[in-house]
Amino acid sequence: MTRARTERRRAISRAEIMRLAATLVLVVAAPTVGDIGSCGEAPADLDAATFFREKAAVDCARCAACGFSTAACTRACDPMQPAQSFPEGCYPIAHDGEVCLRALEATSCDTYASFVADQGSTISTECNFCPPEAKP
Repeated sequence: MTRARTERRRAISRAEIMRLAATLVLVVAAPTVGDIGSCGEAPADLDAATFFREKAAVDCARCAACGFSTAACTRACDPMQPAQSFPEGCYPIAHDGEVCLRALEATSCDTYASFVADQGSTISTECNFCPPEAKP
């Protein structure tokens, strides 16, 4: 190859790299919808009845998909379960509930097993709205 052709290829690749870098900066650095608020609206409180109904549906679906048959799975799949509420002094916002449900849907079966275990169950950090140690 001639020297001019090699330099031209190098110049083209530099230009392509600069375009790619500029595109990445514009796409990756931009805020995601919901990350910076909701157009000046005040945050909405999370409705406990709606949240726990949706969480039970996710739990039931994940239990079925992962093949679990624990007491927590049975409760989650029972449509006659009594309504749950948040502990006294706990006021999560709607966004907290959305994050929790998305995290549960994305969790692997191995991790989900610890959330619905009959003994020693844990809670996803995204769903731990009001940990007891955080209360005044």
